[in-house]
Amino acid sequence: MQHAVFNNLKSNESELLSIWSNLLANSGATDSLTEERESKEFSTLFLEALTNEQPDGQRAEFEKVKELLVGISSSRAKRGFSPRENAQYLLFFKEAASQLISKAEKDPIQLYNANLKLSSMVDEMSIMTFEAYMKSREDIINRQTDEISEISTPVIQVWEGVVALPIIGTLDSSRTQVVMENLLQQIVDTGSSIAILDISGVPAVDSLVAQHLIKTVSATRLMGAECIISGIRPEIAQTVVHLGIDLNGIITKASLASALQTAFAMLQLTVVKKKLIGNQ
Repeated sequence: MQHAVFNNLKSNESELLSIWSNLLANSGATDSLTEERESKEFSTLFLEALTNEQPDGQRAEFEKVKELLVGISSSRAKRGFSPRENAQYLLFFKEAASQLISKAEKDPIQLYNANLKLSSMVDEMSIMTFEAYMKSREDIINRQTDEISEISTPVIQVWEGVVALPIIGTLDSSRTQVVMENLLQQIVDTGSSIAILDISGVPAVDSLVAQHLIKTVSATRLMGAECIISGIRPEIAQTVVHLGIDLNGIITKASLASALQTAFAMLQLTVVKKKLIGNQ
């Protein structure tokens, strides 16, 4: 009977873990102590559910196994395992269990049925772990994207009443929203009346990027601040003219230094060199 076959598998769990561990080690899809603890926990829980006489693979025992596997798969994703290595984790368990079943069961029919049941359960769990792995990787990528977006849109107070936002990379709708929120919040926090948008790090300006810039300028003005766009390179100027983009009413400068000088003039500030006395 299958029950006797799986009971024998449970009785030889240490050998099962040894074979499984060797298969993982040979493939490189393992990381020692963490893997050993997770594998032992999974093996024990899975064999306990497998040796239960009830045939329904959706019963509570297997739900616990699946919950554990989701955690293991997510953990492996965070530890840097590839999708292939993550899939091998369960496939090697099935191979190790199949080897032990083949040693203990000589009846071809019983052997076939036992392997069929084992494969059916493990394969179903493999699909589930792949989905958990991909979700975990997507969460990591989304979090990193948000962090990079925050880092790449720093708003700096360069002078009292003046904030600057150096933009690096391409502007899209989602990033423009972040840029706008950060800039407006900094204007409120610092009480600044002038904001400089430096686009020296923007590789190219098309009609869509220009529209995003115009929206940001409009939002800044609604907050009672004037906006200066700096970093207008010759190729960007030509593109703007060629596309017929209307930047009338928006102050534009070739460099951040020039934009800062304009901001000082608007605030009626003058920066002069301090004369050094002595050491002549």
